[in-house]
Amino acid sequence: MIELQNVSKYYGWGQDTKLVLHDVDCVLDTNLSIGILGMNGAGKSTLINIIAGAMPPTKGKVVRKARISWPLGLKGFAGTFTGEENTRFISRIYGADRRKVFKFVEEFSELGDDLYRPINTYSSGMKSRLTVAMSLAIEFDVYLMDEGLSVADKRFVDRYSAAMKERFTRSRVIMVSHSLRTLRDYCQHGAVLHHAKITEVMPIAQAAKLYDQVLSKPYRAAFNPNA
Repeated sequence: MIELQNVSKYYGWGQDTKLVLHDVDCVLDTNLSIGILGMNGAGKSTLINIIAGAMPPTKGKVVRKARISWPLGLKGFAGTFTGEENTRFISRIYGADRRKVFKFVEEFSELGDDLYRPINTYSSGMKSRLTVAMSLAIEFDVYLMDEGLSVADKRFVDRYSAAMKERFTRSRVIMVSHSLRTLRDYCQHGAVLHHAKITEVMPIAQAAKLYDQVLSKPYRAAFNPNA
């Protein structure tokens, strides 16, 4: 279970304040795979980073009663460290066997000698390979995913998709995206993030219908599931 209790997040001050989340109270059942739909700029990445603990809320708190991954779209590893050094660092944080973690990352990422180069020299695709490989190398109850995987290599994407589907036989996912097609690949339940609020969790088809309303009608009417 992941519970957001009166969570708000804003950036800036005074007239320049941007409110991203406002007094959000919701429970995300970690027995379900949940897709959260939201338009570009709705605050999806902020939400997933707050759930992960990678970003503090301005107000409120998050209660986590499950082993949760970092966001799979995150590129926030120590840039001056090599890929190999980052695997050791992550292994210590999560109490994992660093040799097993590195062996898995080495084989799955197929980065070869690039694992011994600083991450700030990596392309975005190489960073995604490393992020995904490290996420799969450590077992989590819940995987957090921010949008789709930005890797041009279709073969790697296919391997990643197959590995994640196998992992989801015993783990779950919370994923944010503006694309319903992406969410349907992984999630059976959904919610909608709009105007700094999030709906309750519902079947993905119902969330998709509500999201269509959000895209086509004024916010107040659209955000009422019974409208």
